[in-house]
Amino acid sequence: MTTGKINGGKEMRRKYLVLAGVLCIITVAAGGCKSGEEETVKNIKIGVTLYDQYDTFISEMMTEFTEYAADKEEESGVAINVEIMDASQSQLTQNEQVKSLIDKGCDVICVNLVDRTEPTTITDLAENNHVPIIFFNRELVAEDLERWAELYYVGADASESGTLEGELAADAFKTNSSMDKNGDGICQYVVLEGEAGHQDSIVRTEYSVNTMVEKGVETEKLGYAIANWNRAQAQTKTAAMLTQFDNKIELIIANNDDMALGAIDALKASQIPKEEWPGVVGIDGTDVGLNAVKNGEMLGTVYNDKEGQAQEMLNLAFVIATNGEKDEIPLLNGKYVRTPYHKVTLDNVEEYENKQGTAN
Repeated sequence: MTTGKINGGKEMRRKYLVLAGVLCIITVAAGGCKSGEEETVKNIKIGVTLYDQYDTFISEMMTEFTEYAADKEEESGVAINVEIMDASQSQLTQNEQVKSLIDKGCDVICVNLVDRTEPTTITDLAENNHVPIIFFNRELVAEDLERWAELYYVGADASESGTLEGELAADAFKTNSSMDKNGDGICQYVVLEGEAGHQDSIVRTEYSVNTMVEKGVETEKLGYAIANWNRAQAQTKTAAMLTQFDNKIELIIANNDDMALGAIDALKASQIPKEEWPGVVGIDGTDVGLNAVKNGEMLGTVYNDKEGQAQEMLNLAFVIATNGEKDEIPLLNGKYVRTPYHKVTLDNVEEYENKQGTAN
């Protein structure tokens, strides 16, 4: 791997992604649309539509994606134009954005679905206009991905993240006697879930709790709250549960780091001394999540490889747009590119902090 510099410039680019507004266009180089009848592709256009640009993980992944695009352009000599749009959590808006990107002549479109159960309009538009789609991060139903040959998915396996989160929680409870506040040998926990009915929320919660039990930890669920992957909502919901359960909570399981950090915000605002805080675990390994692990505010997080996903998605989009060979892409069943998760604790957090801004 070639290590990039983690500097002020990168931070400014990341802030730009978050604050750009509804439409964000990042031009890696002056590029046109499809090269048409030319045998040698000289420029390509990649469209991207996000479910919510204010999602911390997605924002960080897009920073990596545009940096990889710049690297790929230099390496290949092909001008790469990347246009990024924010659907602001509206599937109707996202459908219109895909149509707009097709009309603008994008060679391939990367879609971070708002509603994983409603890809039909997008896939029909893509097939009718012969524009391949790479779905990413929010996995659609398998049957929907089979509707057309040029539909792909880049992301990780949600069940793995739940399993690893459960291992983190179980290990902490078994080795840290202070977590068992009432000394009953049972882990009293609450869950901060992403979206109601969302597959990743369901799977992450189910596998994390089941893994704790499999690891020999008896559990008792005190309550749960839907916080929609959002830090502010998680803070509000956690504050309510802290009051409701009167310092009985021993563990807070969050479906992502933003919600874990919201729980920590609520704990900081409470009257509970830090040494009496319940343990908090998250998923994603965002920059702020890793910092919370390093500061001892989170027991651990599960690293979702945004660098790997960004690079694999860029490589796949490039191969598709330039009519290259897909043999170099690690496609499973001709459809999926999977990246692994990793457990992060205080013992190895610096390794993952150093991973930020690296490229193969």
